Amino acid sequence: MKQHIQPGVLSGNIQIPASKSDSQRAILCAALADGKSRLSGLGSSDDEKAMLHSVGTLGAKVNFISPAVAEITGIKNISQPLNLSTGESGLGLRLLTCVSAGFDQKVVLNGSGSLLKRPMDFFDEVLPEFGCEVSTTNGFLPIEVCGPLQGRNLTVDGALSSQFISGLLMALPRSEQASSLTVSNMKSGPYIQMTLKTLHKFGIEIESRENVFRIAGNQSYQATDYAIEGDWSSASYWLAASAVGHAVSVSGLNMGSLQADKAMLNALMHAGCKIQIENQSILIDGENIQPFEFDAENCPDLFPALVVLASKCRGISTIKGVRRLEHKESNRGLTLQSEFGKMGLKIDLDDDEMRIHGTGSLQGALVSSHHDHRIAMSLAIAGSFANGETMVENAEAVAKSYPDFWEHLRVLNE
Repeated sequence: MKQHIQPGVLSGNIQIPASKSDSQRAILCAALADGKSRLSGLGSSDDEKAMLHSVGTLGAKVNFISPAVAEITGIKNISQPLNLSTGESGLGLRLLTCVSAGFDQKVVLNGSGSLLKRPMDFFDEVLPEFGCEVSTTNGFLPIEVCGPLQGRNLTVDGALSSQFISGLLMALPRSEQASSLTVSNMKSGPYIQMTLKTLHKFGIEIESRENVFRIAGNQSYQATDYAIEGDWSSASYWLAASAVGHAVSVSGLNMGSLQADKAMLNALMHAGCKIQIENQSILIDGENIQPFEFDAENCPDLFPALVVLASKCRGISTIKGVRRLEHKESNRGLTLQSEFGKMGLKIDLDDDEMRIHGTGSLQGALVSSHHDHRIAMSLAIAGSFANGETMVENAEAVAKSYPDFWEHLRVLNE
């Protein structure tokens, strides 16, 4: 699918969709809980749908009260081998693999699209240390696991993704033995704190100090009412749009959120922008926008929005954390360099640094999302202030996290 974008002034307010990251954690916790949990603020992204389908396969009962509210009755037990499909959700796959390893039945997990190319040999290396049987396909999907998970004192490498660590933190409290998890090279610490906060809400207690997590065994998830937060990752594109001159404000965000991508506000301030909050909506004043330096190692999903921001700054902006981009829906460092290059923006990649040579303007072009939802959204915002029409190929990729994105863009453009 192609989307045609004409330059023009965007104007209006956007109610930010649910955080698929928060939502997937909450759905799985509710599925593990004793009793019935009520989740409100659910979104309709592909990743959320995949998680709901997976917990249903595991035996949870999902009853929608309204499109954004669901009651989930927890899993009693798994009595037979199962097959789960997590779509293209890396988070869903990693959480579900660890949790599935807690059961004494074989579970085969598979996915689709770019997830088939993402390395999963972490499970080959780590899960057997917890007494589980596991096999991958030479380090890739599909994965077969069979538990039950046994508590251990172990040091694991968190360099590739915090999602593996979050999966273990969700699974280990249900083992019979206590565990101690020491994480070396820990990345995206805010996402791990987000996991701990959700676990606490569902009655799971984990003692944490820096990179060491002490986990009591024989814990039980408790049913609760849980409100899903608005998504700071999705908001980053509209915040960038506001900063480069569009009259766009965003609502539905929690200023106390632990989501890593709330750091977009820090990046905007580094770029000389002023943040205005009126009637629970955020508006960005980018009148004095300037080149910036920002470390995005712990919030790599901000790179696409930050490139849009940097393109409007006259001079060289530097973003650190490029190594975190290789195993996303696309190799985002190379994809951003390629697609924004078609719009006249020079991007240098130097080891872990990205340097963006902003000129304040872009040229409309035929560009591709590379089937990456975040690339598609960043190109759309770039096209809104480029000179001439921009056409985004594979635009349907936005459904992974923000299925209403194109409709929201259309409304702002009216």
